[in-house]
Amino acid sequence: MMEKTHSGYSNKKIWAVGGGKGGVGKSLVSANVSICLALMGHKVITIDLDLGGANLHTCLGLPIPKTTLSDYISGKVTNFEDLLVATPITNLKIISGAQDELGMANLKNLHKHQLIQKLHELEADYILFDLGAGTAFNTIDFFITADKGILVVLPEPTSIENTYRFIKTVFYRRLKMIEGIEVVEPLIDEALNAKITTGQLSPSDLIRKISQDHPELGAKIRHELASFKPNLIMNQVRSQADIDIGYSIQSICRKYFGIEMPFPGYLDYDQSVWQSVRKRKPLLVEFPNSKLVTNFDRIVHRLIES
Repeated sequence: MMEKTHSGYSNKKIWAVGGGKGGVGKSLVSANVSICLALMGHKVITIDLDLGGANLHTCLGLPIPKTTLSDYISGKVTNFEDLLVATPITNLKIISGAQDELGMANLKNLHKHQLIQKLHELEADYILFDLGAGTAFNTIDFFITADKGILVVLPEPTSIENTYRFIKTVFYRRLKMIEGIEVVEPLIDEALNAKITTGQLSPSDLIRKISQDHPELGAKIRHELASFKPNLIMNQVRSQADIDIGYSIQSICRKYFGIEMPFPGYLDYDQSVWQSVRKRKPLLVEFPNSKLVTNFDRIVHRLIES
């Protein structure tokens, strides 16, 4: 049994699952990574942080829960733990996301920080954030607060392009939160507006330039960004060429952003995914012989080890 502290479990891990595009399988990954962790004996809480399009409950075979984040944001529910809903999987509970876009999309800064604090205070071995699509600051800030970020990508041009946009937004959002960064903000804005294909000032070029002109600030930035290592999961893989896209993304991120991007694995294309959604049954439970069981097992073990 893990040692508990006043703020939860002493070795608690928070993972955020995001991506730049809708429909890439974030909820599928969140639900089944959660199931894997729970079946390994860990206490898991997964939170649907999609802004108005919450569907994590469907992937876990649950009806729409009676209480959701909307109720907490609006003040209808005051005790945050009352939002927890049991699932058919032992050790796994969820908090369902806002069912109306108004509640979460208009989340004010103060409320966002209060919500983040409440999420971090939950008692579990693993807490997973199932994030909405896109690069809204609410989504990016939830991703940044996690111990480990996971990006789900399809082997399609639009998904890949939106993944780079997501990484770029997180990169600069983290940069702008660093104390003393104001002195180089014009330089940051110039790099932020540069396109990835133009050969203009890249993020890695930017850090080098800041380090030359402001060594102390450069050291601070390098220290802050050293922990930015989002994990990549390729979904709906049909060929070796699809898998190789993951390695290409790794290489480009190392060269362009100057960051390491672990690639813990991929998910084979499998028709059991839509069949499980239609049946409203958890994929790993309904189709134990699916290739995806092996895929998820490998990915989860690598995520834990890293």
